[in-house]
This record gives sequence, C-alpha cells and structure tokens, in this order.
Amino acid sequence: MREKHHSNQIKPELAILVGVITKTQSAEQEQEYMDELAFLAETAGAVTKKTFLQKLDRPDSKTFVGTGKLNEITSYIKANDITLAIFDDELSPSQLRNVEKILGIKILDRTHLILDIFAKRARTAQAQVQVELAQYQYLMPRLTRMWTHLEKQAGGIGARGPGESEIETDRRVVRDKLSRLKEKLKEIDKQSFNQRKSRGNVVRVALVGYTNVGKSTIMNMLSKSDVFAENKLFATLDTTVRKVVLENIPFLLSDTVGFIRKLPHNLVESFKSTLDEVREADVLVHVVDISHKNFEEHINVVNQMLVELGAAEKPTLLVFNKIDAYSYVQKDDDDLTPITKENFSLDDLKNSWMAKENSPCIFISALQKENVAELRKMLLDEIKKIHLVRYPNQPQG
Repeated sequence: MREKHHSNQIKPELAILVGVITKTQSAEQEQEYMDELAFLAETAGAVTKKTFLQKLDRPDSKTFVGTGKLNEITSYIKANDITLAIFDDELSPSQLRNVEKILGIKILDRTHLILDIFAKRARTAQAQVQVELAQYQYLMPRLTRMWTHLEKQAGGIGARGPGESEIETDRRVVRDKLSRLKEKLKEIDKQSFNQRKSRGNVVRVALVGYTNVGKSTIMNMLSKSDVFAENKLFATLDTTVRKVVLENIPFLLSDTVGFIRKLPHNLVESFKSTLDEVREADVLVHVVDISHKNFEEHINVVNQMLVELGAAEKPTLLVFNKIDAYSYVQKDDDDLTPITKENFSLDDLKNSWMAKENSPCIFISALQKENVAELRKMLLDEIKKIHLVRYPNQPQG
C-alpha cells in the first residue's frame, strides 16, 4: 500500500536563467545582471538551479541564444526536471514562441517576471490597476502565444493577474479591457492628485533609490512608523506617506517604489502617478546600498530615472546606507598590484571624489542606527531652507 503525503506547501518552481554577453558589456557585468535576475526569481518564488550565458554580438533574432546553446539547455532541462526558463532581456513574441517550442517548458523574460512580482506585491487599488494595465500592455502583442501557454500551465510564476478566461485571441476584448483600466486609473490618479493637493504647502521629502537599498528601514526610523521592510526586491510597491516633525518643523516623508535596471517601460508609464511623489517633492533622499559591489551603477540607474521624471535638479541628500555590511580586501604594504575599488576602505570612500562631488552626503547604517543623528540634522538643514522661504514669519525650530 502506497504511503500518502499531505502537504499544504506549494512546491517551488525549478528555474534556469539565460543571458547573453554582447559586445557592449563585460562578462562580469552580465554576471551581475544574472545575479540580480536570480534574486528576482527568488522574490517571485522560484529556485534557480543553473545559469546559462553565451557570448554573441547581439541576441539571436529568432531564439535569443544560438542553436548549440539551446540544445545544451534542453538536455539540462530534461535531466533536472526544470519547469521554468527565465531570460534576462525582454523577448519578442516570435522569440517567445520559438524558444517555448524548442524547450517545451514555461518561458518568462525579465519584463514578465518583474510584472509578476509587482502583481504579487500590489496592495492598494491604485497599484493593482497600474500593474494590471502594464500586464495587458505587455500581453497584447503576445496574445496568441499566451492562450496556448496558459492552457498548458496550472498557475505558478508568471500566471498572476489576467487569467486564461480573459486572455482571448480576440484583440478587441483586450483593447476594451485596456480602455476600462485606463479610465479607472485616471479616476484613481485624480483622487491621488487631490490628496497631494490637500497637503498644502507642507515641505515634502521623497526617499528614492535602487530596489532593496533600505529605504523602508530609513522611513521607519525617521517617522517612527512600521512600514513593511524585507530583504527582497520591490518589498515596497505602494507609496507610503508619513508626517514627520524635526525640531518643531513638520514635513511629509514618502517612500517610493525602488528602481531597477531594465525596468519595463509599460510599468514606468503605468506608475507615473505614483512617481509624482518624486516629481512633486521639495527634497529627495537618494539612498544607496554601499555594501553592494555595483553601487555606482545603481546610482546611475536612479539618476537616469530622475532625469526622465524631470526631478534631477531637486535638492538631493545622498545617503550611503548599510555601512555595517561594507567589506573590502585590505592590501599589504608590500603588495605592488594597482589599487582597485575592492581595496577601498570606508574611509577611502568617504574621502573620494564621489563623496565630495555629491555634497551633501552621509554614510550610515539604518539597521544599526549609526550616524542617524547626523542624517536627521542634514535633512533638517535642507528642510529649513525651504521652510524659511515658504513660511518667513514662522519660527524655524
């Protein structure tokens, strides 16, 4: 008699990751992208078993990677019960169709994976409509493939949001759905705009930064509130606004969605109203994870997004967070090899051009409450400047 096993736990999907090293990037850079993709997969609930990388001038227009690499991937899939393949770039509808036919398992690209995580994280009506709109815009050119794709799968990663009953080959149905979602979002956006307007002339500060840099922890620390914070990508999706008072000067502090490389364009478009918190802020607090080996690239990604939002010229306080997790390789005095970024101590970084060019800036640990008093003082100095202009007859703390 066979033994029965009862478990309420959903078995995690076993995934492989696929990326291409092109002429415009190094193998090290692509490996960093793949590490981030693995973190995204983990956030969505998958277990990454192996990463496949191929050097190509550009991704193959039909199958993203070459035939030989696909054969290698197919063999691995069959031998290891893999159920999901995630590609590091957005695949065209024909690439998706061709790759799925060859590999015979569920295929997601980076865009679809990020949309899935957003669908999982969305809590408010506004965020849910924004994500659903972005999902439909992504699915529109892929409808025929998605119909057969969803017939074969039973839920799981990539299947959140619009279900198979709604994804019909009749594009008119989806276009109608898109129109209704846009109208609904306009209505919600109008309410959000009125909410922001009703805040009057109170000074507004927005936390910005790459995803998972500790913005929510800083939000909790400054506002003494309990905003959800977790060591996962996009832990915060819905914008949170809290009233904070420093030395009798009130201001509004908002925690916004984290940025990431290759953030899907449809998602940026859908979340424009959420990002109005950044556009309309008086001061930005740009939080950086100093312990991450590619923190400089993260700074550039965020700065580029701020340029796109028209917020790059705002007064900005650069906060290098997680100094408690920072590590470096100390060189011996007799080591004659050139000094690299990996050999920089925290003091070296504090005295580098980066710290001096990005003034005001501060190095803190939100987790260990290190240099938090200094952060409050620097933030207060920025707020006082604006408060003095806005309320010239009021005492300034």
